[in-house]
Amino acid sequence: MAYSKELLDFIQHHPSVYHVIEGQKQLLLEAGYEQLLESRPWAVREGGKYFVTRNGSALIAFRVPKGRFHGFMMMASHSDSPALKIKENPEITVDGTYRKLNVELYGGALLAPWFDRPLSVAGRVFEKTAEGVRMRLVHVDRDLLLIPSLAIHMNREVNSGYEYKVQRDMLPLYGSASAKSLLEVVAQEANLPAEAILGHDLFVYNRQAPAIWGAEQEFMSSPRLDDLQCAFSSLCGFLEASPAESMPVHVVFDNEEIGSSTKQGAASGFLEDTLRRAVESLGLTENEYLEKLSQSFMLSADNAHGMHPNYMDKCDPVNHPVLGGGVVVKYSGNQKYTTDAASAAIVNILAERSGVKLQTFTNHSDIPGGTTLGNISIQHLAVKTADVGIAQLAMHSPYETCGSRDTEELVGLARALFSSSIVEHGEEEYLIQ
Repeated sequence: MAYSKELLDFIQHHPSVYHVIEGQKQLLLEAGYEQLLESRPWAVREGGKYFVTRNGSALIAFRVPKGRFHGFMMMASHSDSPALKIKENPEITVDGTYRKLNVELYGGALLAPWFDRPLSVAGRVFEKTAEGVRMRLVHVDRDLLLIPSLAIHMNREVNSGYEYKVQRDMLPLYGSASAKSLLEVVAQEANLPAEAILGHDLFVYNRQAPAIWGAEQEFMSSPRLDDLQCAFSSLCGFLEASPAESMPVHVVFDNEEIGSSTKQGAASGFLEDTLRRAVESLGLTENEYLEKLSQSFMLSADNAHGMHPNYMDKCDPVNHPVLGGGVVVKYSGNQKYTTDAASAAIVNILAERSGVKLQTFTNHSDIPGGTTLGNISIQHLAVKTADVGIAQLAMHSPYETCGSRDTEELVGLARALFSSSIVEHGEEEYLIQ
């Protein structure tokens, strides 16, 4: 359970995508990794350890093997979660008494659980400098906001179903009408004058502390398990992996929750750009790069729907993973998930060698699921890919639940992936080393 406790601590101290990437960046620097900048020439060498970020919200780390290597062993996750994003000029004064904040919905969130919880604000600002602008992280680390429910006396039918309207129902209460502006509070936290802030990306986040609970502490709940559980597990496995005849690549994209179609999302060229620049710096040809792609593998890591104890009718009758059952391998006939027979076989070999438990997810045939990173990223990189994750409940709630011992299982699979390599011996015949 040690990995889960570390994960919950990481989540609590990294409340926005920008803090998540900064946190992973610091862990990589402490492990001896060198930061590359996309705006500078790269001098990648054998035995080197590197990472690159984009937009402050996405990151790719890789190690270069010594000597010839076969391909890339990759694990991709995402840094973002559904949230309420603060709009420009956010303060709204109500009847000369209250001040609330104007927000919009980011991603497909469950809205009801956002009510009556302690909330605050985190993200980034860009400050004016003598020569231009610079990004600064901001975390208002105190209970600052709350979205109060409407009393049942004023809507007797609310428990019969209610359609929430973000513009009316989801605006957080911030203070009295005389309260200072949010940007003044944010500037104070960043030790900046308010007039120095020229732009911001600020999000409301849930302040409720993570918890490990249950009769035998078999469950844990936290904000943003989807998908920080996978991003954290991937980094742990990456840092702990043994050298292999492949290049291990840890990938954290942003904006999966809104379709990935951004410069830092899975639909961008971020991963392809990084791999191409790395092999070019090593002096490899285009043909050699393509040969390595054919002997590469990716785990698309995003959490999965666990069987809900009150809604068995929403599950596939056979393939319904449970909390605590290990890593979930996700299948979809229409390739919403990328797992096929070949990639499933490879995952099974990796799991067997590392003692990792696997279970299977397929959607209920009458309830179509969403997409994730795999089938988007492979449009740029034609590599064998399997979709995996951890079974959880209340996906896209501001407080999600999963098995407290499953993080260790996913770390184990990540470690096995990054410690392995694949060699193609013939058409659809692979040696897994």
